[in-house]
Amino acid sequence: MAHDALRAGGIRAEDHDSYRILPGRADAGLILLCDHAGNAMPPGYGSLGLPADQLKRHIAYDIGAAGVTRALAAALGAPAVMTRYSRLLIDPNRGADDPTLIMRLSDGAVIPGNRRLDAAEREKRMRLYYQPYHRAIDAVIDRCIASGVAPSLLSIHSFTESWKEHPRPWHVGVLWDKDRRLAEPLLEGLYAEGDLIVGDNEPYSGQLEGDCLWQHATCRGLVNALIEVRQDLIRDAAGQAAWAGRLGRIVATILSTTLSQRPLAVVAETAARADIPQRRSVGERMEKGP
Repeated sequence: MAHDALRAGGIRAEDHDSYRILPGRADAGLILLCDHAGNAMPPGYGSLGLPADQLKRHIAYDIGAAGVTRALAAALGAPAVMTRYSRLLIDPNRGADDPTLIMRLSDGAVIPGNRRLDAAEREKRMRLYYQPYHRAIDAVIDRCIASGVAPSLLSIHSFTESWKEHPRPWHVGVLWDKDRRLAEPLLEGLYAEGDLIVGDNEPYSGQLEGDCLWQHATCRGLVNALIEVRQDLIRDAAGQAAWAGRLGRIVATILSTTLSQRPLAVVAETAARADIPQRRSVGERMEKGP
């Protein structure tokens, strides 16, 4: 797959300390993101003072999301950008000024390593583990746009099967903000499966200014959506493969029909009509906020 991608002028595989890029075709019309892919910590951080088993919980990462993303990227020939470290270190799916960017308390667990965070440590985490991921997404988007095909961004996440002792009935949710160009056909495709309870902006709302899709898709006028799969369905490799297959069929159909070869002029026109805010560089966002 990597050689095929490179022959097609595609995105190269890349491993960085804070992210990894999976290879894919630059003209695939799609970029996959996985903001909470791993539960590792960089050297020197240990477990942030938590018992080791706490890092296996959903508070540390989106269980199963990385496996789904890898399989989906391979099936669709699309590039993917994935984090390497735990969201407890710093959450790349939050704006730079979001109070939940570095959590001190998460679902009942106090994070000792985050309790007395000074400005220098916050800046260090931003510089080493937040900004590089966002710069990598920017770079992949730019390479895809250079191919002449505007990419859609699809972010893969997972959610717990219950919250505060309340069961969550949805098998999968599609999250969106103002742009339903990808969300609508995704919802229709999932409804058509016939065996799923599907959430439309459930169990969370996709309307979070400053999050990853807002930074890289909304502010550039790019089609986007976020998929949440319930964690008990993708805890093991079999579940991840099954969901990647299911999502792959639906997304491939959308790419070949609804979003087929969208010219770049359409992106600029759509952004202008939607009154999308002017996008700033990662460095400017760090200083001034989104």
